Amino acid sequence: MFDLKGKTALVTGGSRGIGRAIAEGLAAQGAHVVVNYVRGEDRAREVVAAIEAIGGSAEILGFDVADMSVAEEQVTALAKRLGKLDILVANAGIAIDGLLLRLKEEDLDRLFDVNVKGALGCAKAAIKAMMRAKGGRVIFLSSVVGEMGNVGQTGYAASKAALLGITKSLAREYASRAITVNAITPGFIETEMTQAIPDAARTELAKAIPLGRIGTSAEVASAAIFLASDEASYVTGQVLRVNGGMYL
Repeated sequence: MFDLKGKTALVTGGSRGIGRAIAEGLAAQGAHVVVNYVRGEDRAREVVAAIEAIGGSAEILGFDVADMSVAEEQVTALAKRLGKLDILVANAGIAIDGLLLRLKEEDLDRLFDVNVKGALGCAKAAIKAMMRAKGGRVIFLSSVVGEMGNVGQTGYAASKAALLGITKSLAREYASRAITVNAITPGFIETEMTQAIPDAARTELAKAIPLGRIGTSAEVASAAIFLASDEASYVTGQVLRVNGGMYL
């Protein structure tokens, strides 16, 4: 199951956290994975090294998704060079927290440039390549916050909620071309960012999760592997919640 041999995949923001777990997971199933990064080339190379250590195939590709035209150009060139692009995981994203009354316009611009326009630029180029190949998989990484909202995260929630509307619209637009478009909404996941949260606060957060624990990047990666596989060929326009029951 979930055999991705012969497939090519691009994971944006693939050098760390959930993106890294997804890149390594796709490669473990046989896909050739392109690890996108904007800063930290060394970390991206570490991901490639880890993939190659288990017999997988990967490469790095540096560009900033925040520039939509650059993202589109880079993905177009990548698909041309590889001959195809079967899987896009639009994972790159940022969080800028703050109550609405303190939120600056430039913060909103940055959130939407990276989280929304960046994802759209990559998807636009990827879908063109997938149309030529008569099939493909597009997976957006949204967030549980985009579904349920959260105090102090209005801008972030808006950007992640936008990805859900994009998912459903693109799924309808390209289903006839055998291109599936789905989203994953992770809940509270163990990453470098969450490790900085004080233990007391982490304990309280875990209490709000029915499964009683924080999730792992590998658990999110498993969802992405499924959606990228042939086994998910009849799944499109869906939001797969990986949140431990935090939002039902």
